[in-house]
Amino acid sequence: MLIKNGFIIDPASQRSYAGDIRIKDGKIQRICSDITPDPGEEIIDSAGLTVSPGLIDTHVHFRDPGFTHKETLHTGSLAAAKGGFTSVICMANTSPVVDSLSVLNDIMQRAQSEKIHIYQAASISRSLKGEEMTDMESLKAAGACGFTDDGIPLKNAAFLYDAMKKAKELDVPVSLHEEDPSFIKNNGINHGPVSDQLGIYGSPSVAEESLVARDCMLALRSGASVVIQHISSGYSVELVRIFKSLGADLHAEATPHHFTLTDEAVLKYGTLAKMNPPLRTATDRDAIIHGLLDGTIDIIASDHAPHSKEEKERSITAAPSGIIGLETSLALGITSLVRPGHLTMMQLLEKMTVNPAKLYHLPAGCIEEGAPADLILFAPEEKWTPTEYASMSSNSPFTGWDLYGKIKMTICNGQVITAAN
Repeated sequence: MLIKNGFIIDPASQRSYAGDIRIKDGKIQRICSDITPDPGEEIIDSAGLTVSPGLIDTHVHFRDPGFTHKETLHTGSLAAAKGGFTSVICMANTSPVVDSLSVLNDIMQRAQSEKIHIYQAASISRSLKGEEMTDMESLKAAGACGFTDDGIPLKNAAFLYDAMKKAKELDVPVSLHEEDPSFIKNNGINHGPVSDQLGIYGSPSVAEESLVARDCMLALRSGASVVIQHISSGYSVELVRIFKSLGADLHAEATPHHFTLTDEAVLKYGTLAKMNPPLRTATDRDAIIHGLLDGTIDIIASDHAPHSKEEKERSITAAPSGIIGLETSLALGITSLVRPGHLTMMQLLEKMTVNPAKLYHLPAGCIEEGAPADLILFAPEEKWTPTEYASMSSNSPFTGWDLYGKIKMTICNGQVITAAN
């Protein structure tokens, strides 16, 4: 296969240039300004398109096993490919929880039949109860790429500190969902004027900030690689910034919905704008964008969280939190960050490719000879409107939006796995 006439952006080398890429046996064999096609070689003309490493999402919920009426490994992988993702990391809050070798091995074995790379995080605590640590050493040896109780905060600081020290020993990241439930009366909606209009109390930002402050200190003391997941508060961003300057090995995820929307969206989209942690104020959103710009926030992750139509049609307090995000993630980054001038395309792709790959030690995220041929071709200036999804679910406030940045082709292991006109 020969990709001709593309504009190549490689955040790993911080280079962008016009060139051709030859793919052979699933690897990038050659990169050059003008490669002559071999007889019978498949040629993909990428004139006018950007070629980048395949995107990597460090935070997805494929709901498999246990909640396959919302998503499966197969439908999740289709959604990922449509969105330009060639690698994803699934969270552990399935049913049963990924806290044992049997559950982990089952998922990883079934994932091998999919066309993208599906990695699996294991839980920090057994049954997500925050009381007994999983056998992290055995789980890592069996293929777990990191540890997280995502969806549930770890309230016991001493327990978490021990888990961080073990993760440091194993050289794997610990990812944390930071919401102290003692502050929260109705989760999914920010506590403020919007929640007042809805007649509920909601979730104040201090619920996140208090745990972020604690866990930044634990990260500093333990030396572990610690990820603050789906950061939503401007004060949380500043805490990460401060503790990074003190030497903590801290990382932070920002979701497209948190850098695009504010809590005002709940009044327009209802439960489709309900998520944990909730959308917060314009000041918080602007602080997240600034954190992305200065590198405090180094990863963009979708927190792809499918729910059925029936579940999301419940009342604002009864409906589950979360939205899908794989198929709109890159486009929202271009629309909300690159086009307004907040980030360059190189900076955006860095947070969606090489940074996640480095953190999780994945063989991905770069365009160089000998590297795996995981690539995407996209049109950054093309406007499009999401109306239907490859995901089993459609719970997104972005349906019907005018977005920029259309995925044209996703290539994984040297094979075209999705293509669009």
